[in-house]
Amino acid sequence: MSRSVAYFSMEIGLNPEVKTYSGGLGVLAGDTLKAAADQGLNFTAVTLMYRDGYFRQVLEGQMQNEEGQEWNYFELLEDTGVTTHVEIKGEEVEIKAWKYVIEGERRNVEVYFLDTGLDSNSDYAKSLTSSLYAGDNEFRLSQEALLGIGGARIIDELGLNPDYFHMNEGHSALLTLEAVGEKIFTTHTPVAAGHDSFHKSTVEHVLGSRAEELDLEEGLNMTELALKHASYKNAVSDKHGEVSKTMFPEHVFEEVTNGVHSNTWTIESFQELYDDHIPGWRKDSHRLSKALRIPDKAIWSASRDAKISLNEIVQGELDTGTFTVGFARRSTAYKRPTLIFKDLEELERLAEKYGGLQLVFGGKAHPNDTNGKELIQQILKYGELLEKVDVYFIEDYGMEDALKMVSGCDIWLNNPVRGKEASGTSGMKAAHNGTPQLSTLDGWWIEGHIEDVTGWSIGEDYVEGEDQDKVDSKSIYQKLDHILSIYHNDREKWLSVMKHSIALNASYFNTDRMVKEYVAEAYR
Repeated sequence: MSRSVAYFSMEIGLNPEVKTYSGGLGVLAGDTLKAAADQGLNFTAVTLMYRDGYFRQVLEGQMQNEEGQEWNYFELLEDTGVTTHVEIKGEEVEIKAWKYVIEGERRNVEVYFLDTGLDSNSDYAKSLTSSLYAGDNEFRLSQEALLGIGGARIIDELGLNPDYFHMNEGHSALLTLEAVGEKIFTTHTPVAAGHDSFHKSTVEHVLGSRAEELDLEEGLNMTELALKHASYKNAVSDKHGEVSKTMFPEHVFEEVTNGVHSNTWTIESFQELYDDHIPGWRKDSHRLSKALRIPDKAIWSASRDAKISLNEIVQGELDTGTFTVGFARRSTAYKRPTLIFKDLEELERLAEKYGGLQLVFGGKAHPNDTNGKELIQQILKYGELLEKVDVYFIEDYGMEDALKMVSGCDIWLNNPVRGKEASGTSGMKAAHNGTPQLSTLDGWWIEGHIEDVTGWSIGEDYVEGEDQDKVDSKSIYQKLDHILSIYHNDREKWLSVMKHSIALNASYFNTDRMVKEYVAEAYR
């Protein structure tokens, strides 16, 4: 592909040291760029440079508290000296670009971080690149103007002339006022409240005269703006495509199911395993389809090593011989992190029947999500109530913890309310490490699930209108009984499921395949 792409995302997760991500959206963006570098594609990326990161999670008295995330951006990023200006709330805000270089298998991809923490700016302007997802609606729109308009101008200042501007979510949609080139838009949000909208008065106050270029009769919806100008629009799973067409019926959506970057999300013991038995997998993730040839002893040994790594982040309290369930994602109501605790007696019965059970949780609640914080508190309280089940919570869960969790747990649990998970990627990361998934049939799992082969479904007999929590929690206990029986009584079958999760899921649900789909369909 000779055509060039400028990729815009409000957050990009590159590695644990660069604190410019909050979770799935940012990590997906980072994985996409790594895959582009591996494939030798002409990509440039733009995001904001959050000097205080997202936040550091501190659990005190079982409640989440937030502290700033200090990180050495001046050491990890290169100061390009390139600057531009954007008018925000009547102020000419100066923007400086910092650079990070992703070194891929075939090419380097440059990521530009926009910084307003300059002496020439007011305190308000400086605060725009202080922390991720902070402030009120006016602050949010100011950040999005910085990303979209400022980002497009930085691209111009750098002398780049990309053929495509790829908007990863609607945050950067204001680039449509500035950028010349075809627009690609990817939506990740199946919930109406997740699409940023702003009142006409807010838009006029923040954008000034630029607001006159927008149709503000019903305010400004960033997703609608992106859709209006994009020549290619896609959802991030087949199911999400159906949901998106219902939400925005006047638009045509393609489906490009998300993936994860195989090298990033495979722990060292499994990397070595694949190096030995699947040569070339690092350059071609599809080769993981050959995982069925891996000897049983070798995959079991790699799995035990991964569990030892997980034990490190629970301060050595984990029993590496006991079956371990993992659950980690943003703590919010629709993801139902406490569903497994609906019947404590049944959970205790399973632990007693199979000689123990361990649950490892991780994830942050958005600082303004009181309910999400309460869910974390509930998990910790359930941990105190249970006698035969050991419950662990990983404080300040990040990318490094995520790798150890998805690889070190025996099963990956995911139970969102149906239709609320656009794609989900944690289960894909788990599959890269031979960890099967137990999940409601939503997002990518509808495509990746083969019962008793790649993993297990939750509540597959659910009928619309029934009590989802009741149906699904009952299903979780029934499936766990079945899963634990296989794990303890049929090692050959268990190893077969591990291998098939790699061969059928990891080989397909990766950013290598995903980016090739964008090249074939979007960047034409």
